[in-house]
Amino acid sequence: MAKVDALIRWLMPKEERFHELFDRDTANLLRAAHLFSELARADLPTRRLRMGEMRELEHEGDNITRQIFDALNSSFITPFDREDIRSLASDLDDVLDYTEGVAQQLINFELAESPQELREFAEILVEMAAEIERVTELIWNLARQRELQQSIVRVSDLENRADVLYNKVIADLFRPNGRDPLEILKWKEIYEGLENACDQCRDYTHIVGNIIVKNA
Repeated sequence: MAKVDALIRWLMPKEERFHELFDRDTANLLRAAHLFSELARADLPTRRLRMGEMRELEHEGDNITRQIFDALNSSFITPFDREDIRSLASDLDDVLDYTEGVAQQLINFELAESPQELREFAEILVEMAAEIERVTELIWNLARQRELQQSIVRVSDLENRADVLYNKVIADLFRPNGRDPLEILKWKEIYEGLENACDQCRDYTHIVGNIIVKNA
């Protein structure tokens, strides 16, 4: 009888393990978004000084992603489809990679400015990361679908804001104004990275929406 009980426990979904890992992952992402917002407002020496903090958060995100994949490989049954869990983890990893990458580019390109558009993008990213953390907490209780859908819509609205901001800033960059072409290309890379981070946030909530439909 004891062996049967042990087998049943092994076959049961490892929901608590995945729940804990995704909680850690989204909290780590939100910390990175807040840090990026601070870096966006900082001068170049401060950006250089604090870049190590961002790298640590990115490394922690990589570590959690590996743990999620390990949990997938060692679990016979999972709380949601394996590919959905894998995609969720990959999207969180991508958002953090883009965020860390843009922070590093600000230093590599020696960009000391803190334009309003950069600060606005950083604010949008913080809001999106906060909604992602909320969505991820709610997903384990699909009875709260209304709250989930509200957060998903909120992320979509924020991504639309990011699209509008991106189109505006790119148009402004390439408007004839005598600006150094190399500086234009540098800032174009920065804003493309931020736009990609926001796109991945939206993709994350699309996967959550698919999970809701599959498990309704």
